[in-house]
Amino acid sequence: MSEIEREAMEYDVVIVGAGPAGLSAAIRLKQLDADLEVVVLEKGSEVGAHILSGAVLDPSGLTRLMPDWKEKGAPLNVPVTKDNFYMLGEGGGIRVPNFPMPPLMNNHGNYIVSMGNVCRWMAEQAEELGVEIFPGMAASELVYEGDRVKGVVAGEFGKEPDGSQGPNYEPGMELHGKYVFIAEGVRGSLAKEILAKYELSKGKSPQKFGLGMKEIWEIDPEKHKEGTITHTMGWPLNNNAGGGSFIYHFENNQILIGFVVHLNYQNPHLYPYAEFQRFKHHPMVADLLEGGKRVAYGARAISEGGWQSVPKVTFPGGVLLGCSAGLVNVPRIKGNHNAMHSGIEAAEAAYEAIKADRAGDELTAYEETLRNGPIGKDLKKVRNVKPMWSRWGLLPSLALGGLDMWTNTLGFTLFGTLKHGKNDAKATGEAAKFMKIDYPRPDGVLSFDRLTNVAFSATNHEESQPAHLKLKDPSIPIAVNLPKFDEPAQRYCPAGVYEVVEKDGKKEFVINFQNCVHCKTCDIKDPSENINWTTPQGGDGPNYPNM
Repeated sequence: MSEIEREAMEYDVVIVGAGPAGLSAAIRLKQLDADLEVVVLEKGSEVGAHILSGAVLDPSGLTRLMPDWKEKGAPLNVPVTKDNFYMLGEGGGIRVPNFPMPPLMNNHGNYIVSMGNVCRWMAEQAEELGVEIFPGMAASELVYEGDRVKGVVAGEFGKEPDGSQGPNYEPGMELHGKYVFIAEGVRGSLAKEILAKYELSKGKSPQKFGLGMKEIWEIDPEKHKEGTITHTMGWPLNNNAGGGSFIYHFENNQILIGFVVHLNYQNPHLYPYAEFQRFKHHPMVADLLEGGKRVAYGARAISEGGWQSVPKVTFPGGVLLGCSAGLVNVPRIKGNHNAMHSGIEAAEAAYEAIKADRAGDELTAYEETLRNGPIGKDLKKVRNVKPMWSRWGLLPSLALGGLDMWTNTLGFTLFGTLKHGKNDAKATGEAAKFMKIDYPRPDGVLSFDRLTNVAFSATNHEESQPAHLKLKDPSIPIAVNLPKFDEPAQRYCPAGVYEVVEKDGKKEFVINFQNCVHCKTCDIKDPSENINWTTPQGGDGPNYPNM
């Protein structure tokens, strides 16, 4: 407990994060018992402000939560009508036929959506049921009672850059719950603390991550094909890193175009954002974008470890939900359905516990249901695709991964469960062992520099607060990372937060935290594991409109 005196509010369940997992949990709790006191805390300025996803949504989780979602007006308006997959070379591409792919890769029955807008709609449904939702309230600290998590501190404002209390300091409040649900998304600061304190990842493979970058474009109506989705692999990454692209033809002549780079790449000279911008100059993509305009940009990390990296998801007093638990199905590029399933399953476990007058213990029923229910079945079938890609590269992993998904669909596997190797930070190689990569300059038409694009994320941070990006050892960026790794933070950050500048003849490491889009890549990829991403004050960060 902090020495600062704070007011406390008591709830049955406190939920951190108004994404698909947290909102599903809140809705399900109120469906089960309208008298339960449920609160959802959201660090974004509004629900949906920090939500970024592709997204092609598998509606199985939503249908389980609200079978009448269509009648209730859920913003799932664009069913997938055509599914393309291309292997790209620099000047062209080969379409890979759909028929050899296992049935789980089929997108029939799925919808192209803005998950930000889906979450805004879900928040309306939750509030109608009596859920309290507090946007602009960052949960910055855990509250413990003995060995259990009792609640969180939220709404602390007005600290000075050095961390002291300013003249307008507000201490925030403690929100206590019989159970606390952590649904912060990927690499959340509270989840990190919980994972370490309770050793929830013990015996599991290290979590793996990707960096996903996305733009929304309005394009020529004659080129727009609503409902069409396209995925590509190959160029421009080739053998430098794993990853690929997505292009989804959304409504209103908009396309959602994005690029994912797996963060276990070795070459520290790789510049993921520049790879995304270069991708848009491929003839197939450039022709589609010609005459259009970019209207939004954003980025976030993606959990890619899959089944073998899912930690224990319960701890004394609470649970991990959605991307806080790493429930993304990597080959399907989908995690929102599993996030919803996890929220439903945690809610049902908490309801049964509260009904039995329990509080603050471990919801073991949730762990069991997650591993043996729809989430476990979804993740187990694809568990070897990512480690195969990491070990053997793109083409062998496509063949062997496809075979493994087919055999798993039929009920057996030839490979067992492959493990991941080192974490993504330790995968980074020394700069001297790799060639520098020459990236073309952005042309301002199809490709853009980072700071110009960050303006299209509507990112804002109060500059008088302490920087939320904290260095464990301030000397490491210049003393270690620069000579050994050419300080890759200059390149892996998709928002231009980190710079190495020269001042009075000396190199300095500069953190422009105002630019941060909360993707968490620095917390994952820094080769010295020296950067700790913490939450800034509530309401700060990106303000995504339709991501």
